[in-house]
This record gives sequence, C-alpha cells and structure tokens, in this order.
Amino acid sequence: MQVPVQITFRGMETSEAVEARIHEKLSKLENFHDRITACRVVVEAPHRRHHKGKLFSVSIDLTVPGGELVVNNEKRFHHSHEDVYVAVRDAFNAMQRQLEEFAREQRGQVKNHEALPEGTIRRLFKDHGFIDTAERGEIYFHRNSVVDGDFDRLTEGVAVRFTAVQGEQGLQATTVHSLD
Repeated sequence: MQVPVQITFRGMETSEAVEARIHEKLSKLENFHDRITACRVVVEAPHRRHHKGKLFSVSIDLTVPGGELVVNNEKRFHHSHEDVYVAVRDAFNAMQRQLEEFAREQRGQVKNHEALPEGTIRRLFKDHGFIDTAERGEIYFHRNSVVDGDFDRLTEGVAVRFTAVQGEQGLQATTVHSLD
C-alpha cells in the first residue's frame, strides 16, 4: 500500500490489538487489489443509550486508482457486533466483496446477460399454450411457467419473452413474461 492506513477510534480507548487485526485484514485485501492508495478505518463504540449490549460499528474508506469504496456497517447493527473483532471482520469481508467486484469491472470481466428470446402467443388452452418464434418454431409452455400467475390474462398474439429448455418432446418454455 502506498499510504499508511489511518485508524480512528471513537467512543473507546485505542487498542493495539484491534489495530493489529485491521492491519492483518488490510494486507489480505491487497491480495485482491495491489494498488490500494489510501485506507481510513473508523472503529466506533456505540452510544450509551443502546439497550442491548455494546454494538460496535466499523467504517472503511478505501481509495484505489479509478475509485473509492466505502463500507459503513453502522446501520446494520447485528448482535454479533458486541465483539469488536467480529465487527472488524464483517466490515472487511464486505470491503473484500466490493473490491473483488471493482477489480472485475476494471478488467472488463463483468457478466453481460443475454436478452431473453421473444415470441408471440400462438395458441392457448386451459392449462398450457404455444409460443410462436421466428428462429425456433413453436414452443410449449405450461400455465405455471407464466411469471406472476398471469396465464389467464394472456391472449393469442400477445408478445412475450421466455426462457426455454430441451424437454422430452422438444423445446419447453420454463418462464414466460408478457410484454403487454
């Protein structure tokens, strides 16, 4: 790391043991992104008005080329955060997930979801129907495949998007979304 970590304790005494844990967690973050330029960590003891034990809050502000990532678990108090080390662990785990995602985006490895194929309702029966598609022909679907239970609102000629799998008797739509 190019800049040393800044650790601040609020509402509690400075703890060398907690600082050591923060440095340990930060060195693990560098495995996911080796160009961390700044890191600020705030460990805060709760206000005395809490009714159930002390719940610690840990905030992390991490700067890397091209972005700044922030984790603030202050509003996500969890009973396990009565232990400052658990609060530190959870905050750094959340930062690790953000850092991994940021690194993937920087490398261009973000998944691009393909658009669902489209078709029109060709025929409807009591509990199933058929979708007409230009490239795949007719595709069977059951009323339970229609998202939000809108099977009864479908009519012939309605445009739909769908996902399909190969069944025993040909293609079968597993989800059907009405576009009307």
